[in-house]
Amino acid sequence: MPLVSSSSSALDAAYAHCADLVRRQDRDRFLAALFVPESARRHLLALYAFNIDVARIREVVRDALPGEVRLAWWREVIEGQGRGAVEGHPVALALLDTMARFSLPSLALANLVDARIFDLYDDAMPSRTDLEGYAGETAGALLQMSLLVLTPDIAMTAGDIAGHGGVALAMTGLMRSFPVHARRGQCYLPLDMLERRGVGRTDAVSGQVSSGLLDTLGDMREEALGHLIRANAAFLALPEQRRLDLAAPLLPLILVPGDLKALAKVADPFRDIAGLSAFWRQVALWSAVRRIKAGGGLVRV
Repeated sequence: MPLVSSSSSALDAAYAHCADLVRRQDRDRFLAALFVPESARRHLLALYAFNIDVARIREVVRDALPGEVRLAWWREVIEGQGRGAVEGHPVALALLDTMARFSLPSLALANLVDARIFDLYDDAMPSRTDLEGYAGETAGALLQMSLLVLTPDIAMTAGDIAGHGGVALAMTGLMRSFPVHARRGQCYLPLDMLERRGVGRTDAVSGQVSSGLLDTLGDMREEALGHLIRANAAFLALPEQRRLDLAAPLLPLILVPGDLKALAKVADPFRDIAGLSAFWRQVALWSAVRRIKAGGGLVRV
C-alpha cells in the first residue's frame, strides 16, 4: 500500500482542492457527500476527484498517446511506483493518503484507470457484457471504494449494490452524454444491441436519427433500470441501520429514474442532453435521505 509523507497543511490543502473540484464538476456526488460525517467526507471527495481526473483525460488531450501516458502515470502512483513526488498533484496526494488510511485495494483502482483507456479511442463497445464490465470497473469500483471508506465491515458483502448500481449509473450517464460522444465519433452503445435493431456503428454517430437508434437507446434505458432495481433490492435486504450507514455514496442512484424518464422524452439524441434539472436533483437527494431514514429503499421502483 502506498504511503504518504506530507505535512498536515499540505494534506489539508490537497483535500480542499479535491472538494472544490468535485463541487464544480460532479455536483451529484458532492451533494451526496454532504450527508457523510465530516471525518470521512474528505476521503470520499478525494476518491471522486480522482475519478474526475481520469475520466476527463479525453477532454484535455489532443490524441490518445498523451492520454495513455497520463493514465500510466496514475497507475504507477496507485501502485506506489509513481515517477517523481506527488506533492505537486493535490488529487494524487489526497488519494494516496486515503488509500493508506483505509487500506483500499490498489488493484481495483488500477483497474479503474485501465478501463479508461477505452475512452481515449473511438472503438465501438463490442457487446452489452463488455459495457457492463466497463461500468463495473469504473462507476461500480468507485461505489465499492466509497463503501470501504464508510462501512469496511460490510462493504465486501455489498457487492451486488455496488455492481448493479455502478452499471445503472454508468449506462445512464453515457446516454446523457450521448450527443458529446457522438460528435467525437465515440460509440458506447454496444454493437450487439445496435445490430439487434438494425443499426450499424457508423449510424450510431452519424447525427441522423433513426427508429433503430431510438429503439436501441430504449433498450439501454431498460437495461439501466433493471440494474437499478437489482441494486435497490440488495440494499433493502440489509438491516435497516446498515442501510443508513452506507446510504450516502449510493444517493446518486436515486437520480437514475428521473434521468431515464427525461431521456425517454428526447426526440433527437444527437442534440438534446436530458436529465433532471439541478434544482430537482438536489430536492430528490434530500427526499431520498428522508425515505431511507423512514426504512425505505434508494428508489421507488
